[in-house]
Amino acid sequence: MKVLMDAPSLEQFIDRVFPAAREFGFVIDRADADGVQVSLPINAGHLRPGGTISGPTLMTLADTAMYLAVLSRVGPEALAVTTSLNMNFLRRPQASRIVCTCRLLKLGKRLAVGDTLIHCEGQPDPVAQATVTYSIPPARA
Repeated sequence: MKVLMDAPSLEQFIDRVFPAAREFGFVIDRADADGVQVSLPINAGHLRPGGTISGPTLMTLADTAMYLAVLSRVGPEALAVTTSLNMNFLRRPQASRIVCTCRLLKLGKRLAVGDTLIHCEGQPDPVAQATVTYSIPPARA
């Protein structure tokens, strides 16, 4: 699949059409033929009692990575939306920077399906995995 938007293009687009998304704190590390990688420096607002990264934080990062992966392939279509997100929590994440990689499994006319893996920075084993489906705007179909 051809990449239409690289990391700097995605950042500019998000800053222009969805600036509130940046409040979450994610960083777009790369967007290329292999997929998209985003990372998140963890702060106290991302932690639940007990000092572990909250599930909603992990789900938001997976959803964000998928949104960016879709945008990287279809171009600046701000209307792509999540239709399904199935999250698997695999092990307790450390309270450190987390990294999410997303690769698209299918990019059709109306739906995109992607697989995300989330790791704690510097750790080889994933802490979570999600399969995410996005609806593509009819204007693209």
